[in-house]
Amino acid sequence: MSEKQDIAPDHGSGGSPLSRPAHSLTCEAVIKELNTELDEGLAPDEACRRLEQYGPNKLDEGEGVSVVKIFVRQVANAMMLVLILAMAVSFGIQSWIEGGVICAVIILNIVVGFFQEYAAEKTMESLHSLSSPTGTVTRGGQTFSVPSSEIVPGDMVELRTGDTIPADIRLVEAVNFETDEALLTGESLPVQKECGSTFKEDTGPGDRLNIAYSSSTVTRGRGRGVVVSTGMSTEIGSIALALRASGSKRRPVKRGPNGEAKRRWYVQAWTLTGTDAVGRFLGVNIGTPLQRKLSKLACLLFGVAVVFAIVCMAANLFSSNTEVIMYAVATGISMIPACLVVVLTITMAVGTKRMVQRNVIVRKLDSLEALGAVTDICSDKTGTLTQGKMVVKKAWIPSRGTYSVGSSNEPFNPTVGDVTFTPVSPSQFDNEKEGPAAGNPEGLVLGNRQLEDFLNVASMANLSHVHRSEEGEWNARGEPTEIAIQVFASRFNWNRDRWTKGQKPVWHQKAEFPFDSTVKKMSVIFSKVSPEEDCTMVFTKGAVERIADSCTSVIWDPDSSTPVPMSDDHRKQIFQNMEELAKLGLRVLALAHRPYTSQTQLLEDSDLEREDVENDLCFLGLIGLYDPPRPETADSIQACYRAGIIVHMVTGDHPGTAKAIAQQVGILPVDFSTVAADVADAMVMTASQFDKLTDEQVDALPTLPLVIARCAPQTKVRMIDALHRRGRFAAMTGDGVNDSPSLKHADVGIAMGQAGSDVAKDASDIILTDDNFASILNAVEEGRRIFDNIQKFVLHLLSENIAQACTLLIGLAFKDADNQSVFPLSPVEILWIIMITSGMPDMGLGMEVAAPDIMDRPPQSKQGIFTWEVVIDILVYGVWTAALCLAAFSVRMWGFGDGNLARGCNKEWSEDIKDCELVFRARATTFVCLTWFALFLAWEMVNMRRSFFRMQPKSKKYFTQWMYDVWRNKFLFWSIMAGWITMFPILYIPVLNDVVFKHKPITWEWGIVAVEAVLFFIGVEAWKWAKRVFFRIKAKKSPVLTSSRDVPERP
Repeated sequence: MSEKQDIAPDHGSGGSPLSRPAHSLTCEAVIKELNTELDEGLAPDEACRRLEQYGPNKLDEGEGVSVVKIFVRQVANAMMLVLILAMAVSFGIQSWIEGGVICAVIILNIVVGFFQEYAAEKTMESLHSLSSPTGTVTRGGQTFSVPSSEIVPGDMVELRTGDTIPADIRLVEAVNFETDEALLTGESLPVQKECGSTFKEDTGPGDRLNIAYSSSTVTRGRGRGVVVSTGMSTEIGSIALALRASGSKRRPVKRGPNGEAKRRWYVQAWTLTGTDAVGRFLGVNIGTPLQRKLSKLACLLFGVAVVFAIVCMAANLFSSNTEVIMYAVATGISMIPACLVVVLTITMAVGTKRMVQRNVIVRKLDSLEALGAVTDICSDKTGTLTQGKMVVKKAWIPSRGTYSVGSSNEPFNPTVGDVTFTPVSPSQFDNEKEGPAAGNPEGLVLGNRQLEDFLNVASMANLSHVHRSEEGEWNARGEPTEIAIQVFASRFNWNRDRWTKGQKPVWHQKAEFPFDSTVKKMSVIFSKVSPEEDCTMVFTKGAVERIADSCTSVIWDPDSSTPVPMSDDHRKQIFQNMEELAKLGLRVLALAHRPYTSQTQLLEDSDLEREDVENDLCFLGLIGLYDPPRPETADSIQACYRAGIIVHMVTGDHPGTAKAIAQQVGILPVDFSTVAADVADAMVMTASQFDKLTDEQVDALPTLPLVIARCAPQTKVRMIDALHRRGRFAAMTGDGVNDSPSLKHADVGIAMGQAGSDVAKDASDIILTDDNFASILNAVEEGRRIFDNIQKFVLHLLSENIAQACTLLIGLAFKDADNQSVFPLSPVEILWIIMITSGMPDMGLGMEVAAPDIMDRPPQSKQGIFTWEVVIDILVYGVWTAALCLAAFSVRMWGFGDGNLARGCNKEWSEDIKDCELVFRARATTFVCLTWFALFLAWEMVNMRRSFFRMQPKSKKYFTQWMYDVWRNKFLFWSIMAGWITMFPILYIPVLNDVVFKHKPITWEWGIVAVEAVLFFIGVEAWKWAKRVFFRIKAKKSPVLTSSRDVPERP
């Protein structure tokens, strides 16, 4: 928490207390004292100044990234424990050089690991702040979302169902507004809020009904208010210390009905607590599933290392010789991928940072592992596949005709775009021959009672606000659909504010029933008081089917304004006209009204039954809104099909609208005649059709629906279940509170950053900051890249472990005259290759860019990184490397030497062991070969199948492309160069070479190294070629996608 913010819990408003507590002041007084504007909000510059004055709007959560904890994690882990034990053994047997080297390696790893993990933790901390709740504020007349930490006293904040309230707010609007304040008051029931009342200064927090408290959740309705307190000045700030306490890691003791605890229950709790602590130390019960899996692998390899060490001792008859013991320790260490978990952590941190640059915020690291395996994406339409900038294009009033709106580049400006009128219905309408422009649209309202009624519903059954700023700019706040309808009403000078605000408002709101995804309607009750008329009306808009079901009358005759009973023929024509509008890709809503006569109930009973209000309605007409697809959506969907990912549209829109948009963006084929009849029937369904099917019937469908219209929240959950039963891996998008179950149920839950509620974001795995479908594709691509890179460095690390283990174990067969093994590699050489040569290139592999064909291949296997291909590669590369290393040692010893395995060659060089020069030079040759192989293999792992010389198959640089490839990843390039350069001082500096590393400088042996390097490349390239041939044949025998039964023909 910034020190700039003063704590003023009594009156609020950060460091500038109000004259009295906010709940005791009227909303007008609070707005005046905070020097803000009801409609315009704070000016952006003023908001920035107040943020500087009061500090960030967040609680003091104690320390952030803990340096001490990061340092402890570098020391307290299974990998480092092995090295510490090895160091202790070395010093215990007085092998000071080996012990000193191991000590230096430990210090180096701690230092490098500390700084790398510190950077990763800082990155994750910054990303965590990005995924924190946001607030919808109005500043300078513009309404937009900002991080909660940037909200300041005086901000005008919009609140809706599912939002987490970002600060203490004095309400100025509250419609059916309820909040959950259990965190603050302990009260489990939601609290009904009101804005018109004031309360005594000493009123307790639970009774301040005009205040919405920070960190509470909106459970119902909508509201708007002015921020009076932020950060530690809020009510929740007063109990922040209690919230800071972290949960105990001790297991609770089981107790009986009367609170008694038996001794064995204490033992059980202590045992479980100890087991948990060991698990945390080893890393097997913390972190992501992949991190836990790799930690378990490390523990398994530790066991293998112990076995190998015992084998080494047994091969030398359990000799107490110092060199034998050190060699056994080194052999054990050779099986430990020491930097594996560190490299994984860094790779994920870098990946999450890259995702932010591509408009994706990762909330749960598990999702990084899951994204690469996604086979199906279930996406909403509005704002994700489309631009979310709706405009009304058509309005049909049965007794009048069709009103059309021309093109406009300013969706909020009601003065741009001609309004035309044609006295026919959409089913009779020729879109290419629209009527003449109406000139001033206001003239169309004169003497037109049916249009007046239509516009009343359009403007009143509407929560958005459209207004013109002092600078002359048109601004709007609210949902895109409602803004578009309000702009349409404003074209006729029928804006809601005209009738409900000012000195003498004509219409007064009495009740509101917000839009509900179950009933798919919203209604309001307004009373009209004017000299000409005194009445109370119900205004309703919603899905055409639901409105039509609630209507009993309609004004149909052009020559009469008297409603007539709605007949089946009327309904048939309404749906026919709806279909015509939907074919144009328009989202179609219906409008209706009726007089409300229950005045007594309205005034005395605020708990009106929705069913009693939304019935016996009079149908007024249809309104068609167009939300154009995003320009990039069609290309992104085609990219999904190339990547083996099927896109499903799950939307609340009408089937015709959904189908039209789905065809425009490529989810559905334009020509259904090319698709089998049963497949075509299954491609588009309504939620009611899908939900009526049993699970067995859904599983029997030739394909799961690509479009589900009129989709309800439970339908999304069923869709996820159906995909899972087919072995698919699903991502689901959502933005509302009702989407939370499906987001949690999906393998990857994707929330919308702009339109999404805080509840939906909290249930999600990742958040799209731009609500764009193309960003989902970016997330999948980045997930595949991270998955690929993890496979690459794991393959590289474990191949090196296998190579060293095989070299050392088979090398036990080289015996001197005393039947003691003569080691082909010294202990320090082994440590150097494990900790220094391999570590940095592995980090470089974790930072590799995506392969060119990463989105042209099927999703990753759900088996995880250890596929059969990876396991076989580890064995092949490891064995091939070991074979070449043993060959290098043997060729130098017996091919170009006399094969004299002299006594004492496992000790450091001295005059007493001059006969060991041949062994020392052979050991140096083997060390150089293994070093080169480890470095070259890192470059070969950039692509696990493509040739090193043709990583970019589409490149025209046939002979030089590999040069660009090795330079592209500069971290990897310089890591390999560092490993190559540091090899020379190790070889040629006296004492360092023969005393520490126990080898001698080489001269002509570089020829052996060169030949071995060529053989290594030939072997690796030959294996890759064989794999390419194998997978090419396999691809011809099976389709690219996993199941033709699951996946329809590509549109």
